[in-house]
Amino acid sequence: MTNTSDTGQGTQAGRPPIVDMAAWQAARDELLVREKAHTREGDAIAAARRRLPMVEFDGSVKVDGPNGPVPFLDLFQGREELITYKHMWWDGAPHQGQCEGCTYAAWHLQATEPYLNARGVSLALVTVGSWEEVAPFIEFMGYTSPWYSVRGIQGPVGGDMGYVTSYLRDGDRVFMTYSSTGRGTEVMSGSFALLDMTPYGRGESWQDVPEGWPQGNHACWYWRIDADGNATWEGTGRPAPQWTRPGVTPETTLGRQGSH
Repeated sequence: MTNTSDTGQGTQAGRPPIVDMAAWQAARDELLVREKAHTREGDAIAAARRRLPMVEFDGSVKVDGPNGPVPFLDLFQGREELITYKHMWWDGAPHQGQCEGCTYAAWHLQATEPYLNARGVSLALVTVGSWEEVAPFIEFMGYTSPWYSVRGIQGPVGGDMGYVTSYLRDGDRVFMTYSSTGRGTEVMSGSFALLDMTPYGRGESWQDVPEGWPQGNHACWYWRIDADGNATWEGTGRPAPQWTRPGVTPETTLGRQGSH
């Protein structure tokens, strides 16, 4: 438990110092200088990203979707640009046993598609799961963005999962322009940025926090919770968004019988 008693020096244990508004504004203005520099550096990195070379590949390779096999080119939906998220998959696992990190990313992506489309960019999620398993999962989650199975496909279309990848189309020619994984995918999940604005951040043990503050948990500890909203990675947990689904019930196993 956090000790909230006043230390007598304008500070409560495990919490930021207590100051008046003028002192807060001075500290805030000092941090703002660093934030602006961070934003400008982010803009410079984005400019460098736009100047990366690209790799051409066969856009006619077939992927499986709701209407059967279709060429990867169809994922562009007639637009020039496409961005995909490559969702990991556990073969044979029930819904609650699927990847909590990829669920975290995919759930955040739902609200972005209309804005991407308005900018001329299509969005699709791909996974190595077989379409027979993927389709019921999509229905259960209520996803409306296009999903496809890239099972057995290597190269820019498939390969390793857990990546955000962007593509460019020139007629029937298709190019991969960018790909990132790990923390490079955090840009898709706005709750990360919001948590980073809170006093305790993400509550993860790797964070740099002042002495005496609450100790963090393992990375991503809040991605999987039980029916009561408590974080757990045991069999009673589900990826957090799944508890919003109609008719969802507590479970006792992750049921992971295969590999992603």
